[in-house]
Amino acid sequence: MKIVIIEDEKPTARDLAKTITAIEPDAEIVKLLHSVEEAIEYLSSNSVDLIFSDIQLGDGLSFKIFEEVENHAPIIFCTAFNEYALEAFKSAGIDYLSKPFSKATVAKALEKYQKLKSTFAKPSQDFSSLIKEIERSITKKGSSIVIRQGDKIIPLDSANVALFFVENENIYAYTFDQKKLLVNEKMEQLEASFSPIFFRANRQFLINRKAVKDAAQSFNRKIVVNLQIPFKDPIEIGKLKTTEFMEWLASS
Repeated sequence: MKIVIIEDEKPTARDLAKTITAIEPDAEIVKLLHSVEEAIEYLSSNSVDLIFSDIQLGDGLSFKIFEEVENHAPIIFCTAFNEYALEAFKSAGIDYLSKPFSKATVAKALEKYQKLKSTFAKPSQDFSSLIKEIERSITKKGSSIVIRQGDKIIPLDSANVALFFVENENIYAYTFDQKKLLVNEKMEQLEASFSPIFFRANRQFLINRKAVKDAAQSFNRKIVVNLQIPFKDPIEIGKLKTTEFMEWLASS
């Protein structure tokens, strides 16, 4: 059985290769591939029996590989996506490994491969629709948001977000570990998804209850919110939203 592993984290790729050969001594790991470009080049001229592929690689989503390559080998995807997003891309492969993988989960995936070996069909090629479905699956649950970094689609747990804010007409998430990340959604969509855990302080800010340290009333009857973490701009609650804010603070 010839196996290719597509994984941009080289230690992870090596660990997976060792785990596979420990479970299946007859398996031959013919290549460790670390990028979309490298995988397209190799699979365009080499046939294999089984592919283990990460979803997010340094130069893009691995689905791009299978858009370019006429691939007939079954795929076991490896992913750090939350479980509720997995059904979105499960149809493109025979199984998935949720990171961090274990010997037991790798063994289960290989067992499924052996059971299905005689009935394999060509994997779905509608990867553009698949990517859109992943984004919808991530956002529809109301606990994660989609962050784009280059070609990567990254789910960010809203519990890690202290606030969302507007800057130069873009929306950013500011995390508790003080990272600033560009968000695809509009502020109105974020408010609808994450209320009442988050409160819309004004047009610029949507704040997480856990991020609020305290609040003080200013001279103009507005409330100034102090956060648990440093942030460059003051966050004010207008006098028309003061009562709503106090009720939210008390009930959260």
